[in-house]
Amino acid sequence: MLIVSMLTILRVSGMGSKKRTEKGIGLLLADVSRLLRQDFDRRVRDLGMTQAQWRALAHLARDEGMNQAALAERLEVKPITIARLIDRMEAANWVRREADKTDRRATLVFLTPKAKPILDELETRAEQARNALMQGIVPAERKQLIATLERMKANLNANISAMEAELPKGMEHHG
Repeated sequence: MLIVSMLTILRVSGMGSKKRTEKGIGLLLADVSRLLRQDFDRRVRDLGMTQAQWRALAHLARDEGMNQAALAERLEVKPITIARLIDRMEAANWVRREADKTDRRATLVFLTPKAKPILDELETRAEQARNALMQGIVPAERKQLIATLERMKANLNANISAMEAELPKGMEHHG
């Protein structure tokens, strides 16, 4: 939700701009992201997975052993929602929980061996989705697009970090 809110702000702030190419970039990015998720949902429907499940598996594959709170933040859901999601994924034997040895309050989430073939299949279907998304876009344009998006991400992360540094202690994640 935070990203959607930020993207809405980007759209509103660009309304008076005369630069047509920059106007509405936030909504355009949000639309592409939403449509990509919808396309992928259709591609994995026969696997019986929810969007929350495949997104959680994808994040865990990238950063295995993260704690539940970090996973909830990445998926932009409340901690109780992530706890229930992990309960279902643990019942399916896709993930396992482990107490964090450095923080008694935290629980770490790891993939199980049963998740490997599912992740392989998700990657195959993700490749198909990427090919459909990038159809008609030449390699040089793809490379530039990725570089631009990475720079935009870095800019936003830097801005968020700077804003959080200015907040009173304890208020950093109350956005």
